[in-house]
Amino acid sequence: MTVRAVAGRKVSGRAAPRARRMSSLVRVSDGSDTESLFTYGTLQLPEVQLDTFGHRVDGTEDALAGYRLEWTDIADDRVAQLSGLDRHPILRRTDDPRDRVFGRVLHLTPEELDAADEYEVSLYRRASVVLASGIRAWVYVAA
Repeated sequence: MTVRAVAGRKVSGRAAPRARRMSSLVRVSDGSDTESLFTYGTLQLPEVQLDTFGHRVDGTEDALAGYRLEWTDIADDRVAQLSGLDRHPILRRTDDPRDRVFGRVLHLTPEELDAADEYEVSLYRRASVVLASGIRAWVYVAA
């Protein structure tokens, strides 16, 4: 298993990801040069994927126990315009195994994960979780 520090990168002509998230995160990889990201909201939308990653990303269905889905207002005009929504889903940890959120696991390059960090607004933070399938993945939860 490889652990490497996350460095700011330029992704597809985008500015480097926001330092607030990147400075304290460490990546854990199984050596395949991909990162697993559990998505439950707008990162599943084709138009958001095209803008964020430059292409569509297929994923596999999975679930996350111990969290519930809530909704939050998004003030970032770029994100709201891209998704077409002014309210976005957000995860809150409950530690109740009966609470489950369903979504998809995307396998992203480190650069694509940086682009996902750039897309998410400050209401979210990236956390490492273990999904119902046993896969360890990143997920965006309430900050």
